[in-house]
Amino acid sequence: MPVFAILALVVMCWRWGGTIQDSQAYFDTARYLRGDIPKSELVAPFPYRLLVPATAAALPGDVRNNFATLNWLLIVAGACAMSAAVLRAGLGRQRAIAAGLLMIVSLPTFWYAPYLLVDPGSVCARSAFVLAVLAGQPWLAALAGLFGTAVREENILLLFWLLATRRIALVPGLAFLAAAGGWILLVRWWLIPGLPSYTWVPNWANIERALHDVRSLLSIAGSACIVIPLALLGWRAAPATLRPLAGLLLLMALPQLYAALSVRVDGRLIWGMYPFLVPFAVCAGLRLAGARAADQDGIRGAVATGAPK
Repeated sequence: MPVFAILALVVMCWRWGGTIQDSQAYFDTARYLRGDIPKSELVAPFPYRLLVPATAAALPGDVRNNFATLNWLLIVAGACAMSAAVLRAGLGRQRAIAAGLLMIVSLPTFWYAPYLLVDPGSVCARSAFVLAVLAGQPWLAALAGLFGTAVREENILLLFWLLATRRIALVPGLAFLAAAGGWILLVRWWLIPGLPSYTWVPNWANIERALHDVRSLLSIAGSACIVIPLALLGWRAAPATLRPLAGLLLLMALPQLYAALSVRVDGRLIWGMYPFLVPFAVCAGLRLAGARAADQDGIRGAVATGAPK
């Protein structure tokens, strides 16, 4: 963990505490909770993703530095959770370290994580969820899903998945879903009510603009260029313990796809899928490594028995 923490700090420090576009909206949410700006300056839906800005506002000291520091801690925690998840899958220490490195040494961690965004909290929650699932701890997975929903509303799908796959009993599963839904309603209609409405509707004009937005396309390509090819290579070699993540990956891709059809998107579209892609990515070369190990064992056995090589 100390190595991950130092490495994450080195990757993030160049853009520490930046605010632009979405990050300014999240920063304004924290400032509003501190009483520094009026509600009229808030822009939906960003204030509804309340947990991370509220925590930054509640901590003593400068809000901007609190927010950036909190994101750094969440990045480190997410990398540690992903490393532990790969260990629980039985893939060994080296691949576990590689999983943590993939979470940190990436374009999203350099380009987006230092900004005052809530995505590090969402990625951390999803990583903890994957760890809990692979560890056979549905209650911890449900808590991670509840935490993730408080960070970003689409993470409520994690709780739906737990219930749909019967990894948690019906009554407690419904209770967690009700708690998550209740939090969303509480924030929107009581804690921060009265903001102008917003709609995200798929439309061809937005898709056409996105196809001509070179900067966004480059950020998406940069976020995907390592982890997705590795995940594709590792998909068939992945152990059976990782197979449940395939359905989870497809489910959690749905909000990303809807966003891509409705609003401007960037590399964060891929970043949110890292917790489901990285366990497969570190399986790249696993079958080849196993075949080589088997060949070496066969040679050793032949030598030990005096058989011809």
